Order: sequence, then structure tokens, then C-alpha cells
Amino acid sequence: MANVIYRGPSSGQPRTVSDKPVAAALLPGTFVTEGATTLTQAAAFGHKVRLLAHRDFYSSFGSAFDASHPLKQPYQSGETGVAYVLEPGQQYQAAMAAGNYTFGQPLTIGAAGRLTAAAAGNVVVAFADKAANVAAGDLLDVEIANFYAMA
Repeated sequence: MANVIYRGPSSGQPRTVSDKPVAAALLPGTFVTEGATTLTQAAAFGHKVRLLAHRDFYSSFGSAFDASHPLKQPYQSGETGVAYVLEPGQQYQAAMAAGNYTFGQPLTIGAAGRLTAAAAGNVVVAFADKAANVAAGDLLDVEIANFYAMA
């Protein structure tokens, strides 16, 4: 497991939103909706969907991946969040709904701001970058899609 949310490409710097508080305690890797004054947990694809970033200044690069790691520390309600503005082709680690995912599987935003398998009629937000069986909230490498409705 990597120790960051943004995975690439390294040829550019991702754009972020960093001037709004989160509306609840939310973990990095969770999808949120950017409102006029807050970042709110997303439960489905919608307007101005973003992905919460980790806070890289909370620990050193070589820190252990344990319960105190920044990827496992939630933003607190009212704390200013940092969220990525998503663009097709970017790669991230994202929080997942429990399930068995295959390489290239289309994913959509579901409950608790987590990605889940896309079904007909869902908006595809990302694709799984590897096959994995994950527990709820686990992070998985994904690539952002050029959003489209699944047929």
C-alpha cells in the first residue's frame, strides 16, 4: 500500500480545493461534494465531486503504516480539508465499498463516499487499477474515468 492518495501522473501537479471545511469526520480517499462553503460526503455522483487528500505534513515519508498514519486519520468536522479536482487519467487511492474487484472494472460513487462496482445507469467515475478483494473503507488504486453513464 502506498502512503499517499494521489498516485500520478508525476508529469503534472493535481489541482486541489483547500479553503473549505469538511462537514463531518471523513477519511482521506473519501469522495466529497464541494459546496459553496463546505466539503460534504458524497453518496452518489454529482456536481463538483472531489476526492479528499491525505495530509502529508502529519507524518514523515518513512512513517509506519499503522493506526496513526495520515491515511487512517479522519479530518474532523469543521477542519479545513484538502480535496483533489478530478481529471480523466489521474491515478489515486480511493476508499472502496467491501467487495471483490477486477482489473479495469468500472466504478461509481456509493454510500459513505466510497467507490463501488458500477451497474447500468450509474455514472462511471473510475476504473480499478488492480484486482483485489477489499473490506469496507480499504484503499484501492484507481484511474479516473472520463465520466459516462454505464449502459
